[in-house]
Amino acid sequence: MRKLIVFILLLSIMGVARPAAAQAVAPKREPQETLIRNATVLTVSHGTLQNTDVLLRKGKIAAVGKDLKAAPDARVIDATGKYLMPGIIDCHSHTMIDAVNELTLSVTSMAHIRDVLNPEDIAIYRELAGGTTTANLLHGSGNAIGGLNTVVKLKYGRPAEEFIFPGAPPGIKFALGENPKRSNFQIPTQPRRYPATRMGVEEVIREAFMRARDYKATWDEYRAAQKRGEKNLIPPRRDLQLEPLVEVLEGKRFVHCHSYRADEILMLINIANEFGFKVRTFQHALEGYKVAKEIAEHGAGASIFTDFWGYKIEAYDAIPYNAAILTRAGVNVSVNSDSDERARRLNIDAAKLMKYGDMTEEEALKTITMNPAWQLGIQDRVGSIDVGKDADVVIWNGHPLSVYSRVETTFIDGEIFFDRQQDLARRTDILRERAQLEQAEPNRAPAQGTPPPIPRGRRPAYTDDDDTWDGGNNQR
Repeated sequence: MRKLIVFILLLSIMGVARPAAAQAVAPKREPQETLIRNATVLTVSHGTLQNTDVLLRKGKIAAVGKDLKAAPDARVIDATGKYLMPGIIDCHSHTMIDAVNELTLSVTSMAHIRDVLNPEDIAIYRELAGGTTTANLLHGSGNAIGGLNTVVKLKYGRPAEEFIFPGAPPGIKFALGENPKRSNFQIPTQPRRYPATRMGVEEVIREAFMRARDYKATWDEYRAAQKRGEKNLIPPRRDLQLEPLVEVLEGKRFVHCHSYRADEILMLINIANEFGFKVRTFQHALEGYKVAKEIAEHGAGASIFTDFWGYKIEAYDAIPYNAAILTRAGVNVSVNSDSDERARRLNIDAAKLMKYGDMTEEEALKTITMNPAWQLGIQDRVGSIDVGKDADVVIWNGHPLSVYSRVETTFIDGEIFFDRQQDLARRTDILRERAQLEQAEPNRAPAQGTPPPIPRGRRPAYTDDDDTWDGGNNQR
């Protein structure tokens, strides 16, 4: 009975299941129009517009210009002295997923990231506070061919289904190098999994596509026989592992490949050419600058770190000029996070490119907007301030490439999902609620000398792309 009373008390304090922050940033009623007046608009696609208005209507950018008119009940925001830019797009994220790797097999293309989304992950709200509105949620890099990705809009406070980016082309995660070969990494009590060498990784990928090609031919023959009117046909057995690879062969699914070393980038390009498909992005591509010409000729993009290296041997040759060299070679380059923390500071990672390689302001901004939009196949919807695109825009109090600037308001589909003034006003109520919850018996601090319980379902801490055991979640 005592536990029941405590449970009822907790429910009465919390009010509803969703966090208080989520209730505030996702109101039930939103005005049909929002007029942002007199901003410095960083369109990314066609330069910077001074003292310009932007009209958002029904989730879209309805107009861009001076002295725009809005409906009488429109929300009007004075952005004088402030900057407006497209929402930041993170092309490599593991935010809001409850499981990163399926480590049992070298080819786990039957696994779906969409099945493990956690819409209550607080990192979502923090990324909104950094201007990030869209993310490519990828399987980890523990497999030569990993699971299927999910592209989301970070609609914190909404059900997981509302996060899914409508119409975004599907993708799949591949990985090369130390993480899939796992020569320095083994699950305790489990037998070593093949492959254990870089040669083995190549063989696994080639063998999987050989099986996928045969599987496709079997189905093509069956469908051709159906069209000929043949009777008593038995359809081939479905293979959920091979179907995504058939979609790759048919150009219907993007390949996003974790890669470090130049020789392995060339290896996957050769396999792709052999089987007639294209790699959409080389993720990380730390040595991409060594083979920039070959990546450009293949037509792949590179989604990179700005200045992150030295965490293991195969990362030693990374340089901060990678983005500039790739860009000059004609490669579409984006800057990604691979981290809940860097995901809320991608504007600063983009700004570094102006120092390392003398990239222009517009080139730097493209690496976190238009370029990742192309890499994810959503460039017609997001990535720039253009009429007809989704109203995923961010207001900054200063230029977003300055370390002194911060986000004031973040819109997704014309709705506010982060507002700094609302956040500041809410903090007193949140602290009061926390104090009440801490007084409930299950949440009281344990007696001195008693170790605190381990929360159920929590992921252990990880270091991005390292090789230390943390329960299997670290191979990002």
